[in-house]
This record gives sequence, structure tokens and C-alpha cells, in this order.
Amino acid sequence: MSTILVTGGTGTLGRHVVARLRADGHEVRGLSRHAQPYAVDLREGGPALDEAVTGVDTIVHCATSPRGGDEKAARNLIAAARRAGAGHLVYISIVGVDRVPFGYYKSKLAVERLVEESGLGWTVLRATQFHDLVFTVLQGMARLPVLLLPARVKDQPVDVTEVADRLAELAQGAPAGRVDDMGGPEVRTFDSLARAYLKATGRRRAVVKVPLRGASYDAFRAGGHLAPERAVGKGTFDEYLMKRSGARAARR
Repeated sequence: MSTILVTGGTGTLGRHVVARLRADGHEVRGLSRHAQPYAVDLREGGPALDEAVTGVDTIVHCATSPRGGDEKAARNLIAAARRAGAGHLVYISIVGVDRVPFGYYKSKLAVERLVEESGLGWTVLRATQFHDLVFTVLQGMARLPVLLLPARVKDQPVDVTEVADRLAELAQGAPAGRVDDMGGPEVRTFDSLARAYLKATGRRRAVVKVPLRGASYDAFRAGGHLAPERAVGKGTFDEYLMKRSGARAARR
């Protein structure tokens, strides 16, 4: 069995990757900014990061921040991995980072290039948006009395546990380079996702589709973030909503 480090090990994706790899019998170190014993801010690096990667065979890099710093974090992680002699770096990216000129996507693409040029054995998986992200976005939008949606935009959400399973599979294999994208089972209009969310949560909101402008919006509208030819996910957004509603009811 291997020793595997998962960055972002307590996050939405990372915690599932950690659980899957441990279930498969590996020694897994979950790295995050606050969780001991591997509490490391990748943007700062330092001795704690070197300690975390020492003796590690494979690194699964799930840590990310839409607020910035991903490129600096990746440079620090790659440098530490080289010093430690890690043999395989697995990175999770997003479908469309090379087609949608959105700031966060540009950063993810830059990290992909750092991984590819790292000199390490590497694997990159691009996935579409998680159900959790779509839910969180709609939840934020629904705080207003009118739910304003970008017009003519579709999405293809995927179950985070399925992506975690795929990452764990890749981490246990040899470096594979850029592997096939992973998309959710359905390409749906954002309007239909919003209405499903409202129905599942019992909220009543007027839904208004607003046309926007800009290169990023045009690319999203053109489906640059979608992978309909790679609709390999199984769990749908409606099923996710049902599970979430059931879990909330059970806690009451």
C-alpha cells in the first residue's frame, strides 16, 4: 500500500478522496490549513509542507481557492514534492479552463501547466461543476425576492463522490497525463436547475433570466464548460436534492 497526501483533505472533494483511499488500505495524509497533524497553508509553504510530503508516494492536489493564490500554492507544493522525491502528482481541474476566459478558470489552467512542467509524473482530471456548488450558488441567489439567472446558460453538474472515486482510482495507478474529462449525466438549463432547487427547498421566487455581456458569459453560453460527450456521471441533480432533503429531515 502507498502513502498518499491529499491537499484540501477536509474540503468538499478532498474529504471523500481521503475516505476512499483509506478504505482501499492506503496510508493517507489529509493536508489543510487548520487540520492537524498536517496543518499547512500551501501559499506559505515552509518546513511544515516539507514534513507533510516526506515519504509520500503520490499527491492528490484538491486544495483551491477562488480568492486567489492557487498558482503560488502549486509552485510550493511542486517544489516540496521534488525535494521529497514524490513519484506522482494528481490534479483536479475544471472542464473548459482552456475555453472560458473566467478569472478562476485561468488560474486553474495555469496550475495545470505548472503540473505538466513539474518534472514529476502527473495526471490531470477535468470535471464539470459539483452538485454542491450549483446548490450553493442557487442558495445565495435565492436570498433575494427575485431569483436572477444568466440567460441561455446550461450546466452539467456531477456528484462529488463520483469525482472522488475517479481521483482515488487515478491516484492508485501510474501517471497518465491528461485523462478524459468527467461530466455529470445531464446537461440542463440553469433555469431548470433553479426551479428544481426551489421546489426541493419549498421556496417561492420569481425566476428572471438576465442576458449578460462579456467574453466569459459568451463562453459559458456557448457551452465551453460542458462535456456532453463525457456524460459519465450517474447521480443527477434531482437525486442530489432528494438526498439532501432527506438528510435534513432526518436531523430534525
